[in-house]
Amino acid sequence: MSALRRSVATLSVTALALASLSACSAKTPDPAPSVDALVSAINSGDFSGVQFASSDADAAAKEQKTAFGSMGEIKHNSTVTTVAQDEEETDGVKTATADITTVWDVDDTDKDLSYTTKAVWEFDKDADSWKLRFDPTILAPDLQTGDYLKSSVEVADRGSITAGDGSDIVTNRPVIRVGLDKTRTEQANWKASATKLAKLVDIDEDQYVKTVMAAGEKAWVPAIVLRDDSTREVTDAQITAIDGATFTNDEIPLAPTREFARPLLGSVGEATAEIIKKSDGKIKSGDQVGTSGLQSAYNGTLSGTDGLSISRYNKDDEAQDQLFSSKPVAGKDVETTLDVDLQKAADKLLADADANSGIVAIRPSDGSVLAAASGPVSSGLNTALQGSYAPGSSFKVISALAMVRDGATADTKVKCTETTTIDGKSFKNYDHYPASKLGTIPLSEAIAQSCNTVFINEGSTIGAKKLNEAAAALGLTGEDGTGTGAILGSVPDDSEGTTQAANMIGQGVVEASPLGMATVVASIQAKKTVQPKLVTSPAPKEVAKPASSLTEDEATQLADMMAEVIDHGTLEDLNSLSGAKIIGKSGTAEYDSEHNAHAWAIVAQGDLAIAAFVAEGNGGAQTAGPLAKAMLEAGVK
Repeated sequence: MSALRRSVATLSVTALALASLSACSAKTPDPAPSVDALVSAINSGDFSGVQFASSDADAAAKEQKTAFGSMGEIKHNSTVTTVAQDEEETDGVKTATADITTVWDVDDTDKDLSYTTKAVWEFDKDADSWKLRFDPTILAPDLQTGDYLKSSVEVADRGSITAGDGSDIVTNRPVIRVGLDKTRTEQANWKASATKLAKLVDIDEDQYVKTVMAAGEKAWVPAIVLRDDSTREVTDAQITAIDGATFTNDEIPLAPTREFARPLLGSVGEATAEIIKKSDGKIKSGDQVGTSGLQSAYNGTLSGTDGLSISRYNKDDEAQDQLFSSKPVAGKDVETTLDVDLQKAADKLLADADANSGIVAIRPSDGSVLAAASGPVSSGLNTALQGSYAPGSSFKVISALAMVRDGATADTKVKCTETTTIDGKSFKNYDHYPASKLGTIPLSEAIAQSCNTVFINEGSTIGAKKLNEAAAALGLTGEDGTGTGAILGSVPDDSEGTTQAANMIGQGVVEASPLGMATVVASIQAKKTVQPKLVTSPAPKEVAKPASSLTEDEATQLADMMAEVIDHGTLEDLNSLSGAKIIGKSGTAEYDSEHNAHAWAIVAQGDLAIAAFVAEGNGGAQTAGPLAKAMLEAGVK
C-alpha cells in the first residue's frame, strides 16, 4: 500500500473511533430538577410543572385532593431525601428513584406524622427529559387510587374555673342544641318553621330566617344552646311541635347560673376569625375557646391539647391502618378565691339593675376577692373590676387619713359651713345636709354626716402629694394583683386649686373601681394595706409594695370614725344588723346635671368588706346602702 493510502486509512479509523467515543460519553440530564418539581407539586397541589410518563397533571392533582382533602387544616411539607439514577436500565429505559419525606405538622409540639415514599422517573430520549411514573403511593405509603388520609380529633377536657373552696365553678354542664333540620320538613315550610323556632327561643326572627334560607338544602341550622336544667323554660314538646325543629343533647363548660359572675368568668364558644388569626395557627376553625373574661384570658391554661389520630381509608370509607395517634391532654384548672354563695347573692342583687353597677366583697384578713358582680348583665361590662368612676364622698376616708397623718384626730374640731369658695369657685354640701350639723364639729362627725366643706377647705393644706400617699396606704393606687386585668383607682399627686379641693370629696380627677373602694375599706378593717387577689393559679405577677403603708393606729382611728357613720350617720340603716361592729361610708358623686349621681357605699363587718356602686343612683345611702347591707346579711356568719 502506498504511503498516501495508508495515511488516509489511518485517518478514517481515527475519525470513527472519535465519533464512537463522543456518542458514548453524552450525559443524561440530572433528574434532580424533576424531583424538585414533584415535591413542589405535592406541597401546592399544582402538578402543571411535572412531566408525566403515566397519568397527567389534572389526574395527579385530583388524586392528591382525594388523598389529602380530609386532613382539614393540618399542614404538610414534602422534601427530597435522596435522588439517584438507577444503575440498571429496565427494557432499555433509564430510570431514577427519589425518596420523598412528607411531614404533617399535627400540633404545636415536636411530635409529627412523618413518612417516606418513593417516586420513579424514566428518561425520555426523544424529549431529552425525565418523566414521572405517577402512582398514589408517592403521596402516602400503601395508598391506592381513591384512598385517602383522614384526621380525627379527640377534644381534650377543658379545665375548670374553681372557687376558693376548690369546688368547680365552671365545669361541663348539660345543654341542648336547638336548630332546624331542613331535611325534616318541606321546602315550603322552611321560612315559617324558622320564624316559629326563633320566636320560641327568643332570638332575632329575621336574622334566623335569613340564615336558614341561605343554608344548604340538607343543612341543620343551629338556633340556640339552652341550659338543660330546671331553668329551661322551652320544652322538648314545644321544639318538636315545629316542623323540622330538632335538638341534641350535649355538655359545655358553664357556670352554676347564666348570671354567675358572667363578665368576670366570660364564656366559651366557637373560635371567631379574629381569634384564629391572633393565635398564630394554634387555634383552628371549629375549636371551642374562651371568648371573654377569664375563659379568654386563661384559654391556654384551660383548653389543654386535643388528641389526634390519622388513618388511611379506602374508597369505600373503611379504615385500613392508623398512621399516627396522640392522646388528649386535659386543660388545667384556673383557681380563684370566689365564694359561690356570696357571688350568687351579689349577682341576684344586681340582676334587675338598669344602670352600670358593681358589688365587690373582699376578705380583709388575706385580701381574697369573694365576689365581683356587675350589672346589668346584658351590657357585658366588668364594672366591678374594671369600671373607673368618681368615688364621691366614700373617698373622704382617704382624705381623713391624710388629715390624721397631718396631726388631726377624731376629736379635732373642724368648721362645717353651708358653702365655701376656692379660687372663685363655690362648693356646697349635698342637698338635705342636716342644718343641725353645721358649725364647729368633731372630724368624726364630719365623716358621719359627710360634710363636704370641711374636706374641701383642707385641700390646699393637705396637698396632692399627701392625698396620693394616703390613697396608696389604703390600697387604692396599687398594681393589679388579681390576675384579671383589674383597675383599682388613680389619685394624681400634682392637682392644685379647685381640682385639689374637689379631689378631697372624691370628685375632681380622682377615680376608683368598686374593687378599689372595697380594697380601701378592707385595708381599714385589716389594719394594714390590703392587696386584693382573685386568680391564685396560675399565679399572677408579683406586684410592688405601696409607696406608703397603713399603720394599725391609723386604721383604728379611721375605723372608729366610720363606726359613727353606721351609728348615727348617713348609713345608720345598717345599725340594725346584729353581730360585730360595722364600719362604713356612703358616697355620692355628681357627674352630669342631667343625670343622677354615682352612688357608693363601703362597709365592713368581721372578716368581710363590701363596696357597692350604682352609676345612676339617688344617693349613696339611698341606692348603694341597701346593697351593702344585703351583702353583709348574706356574708357574715
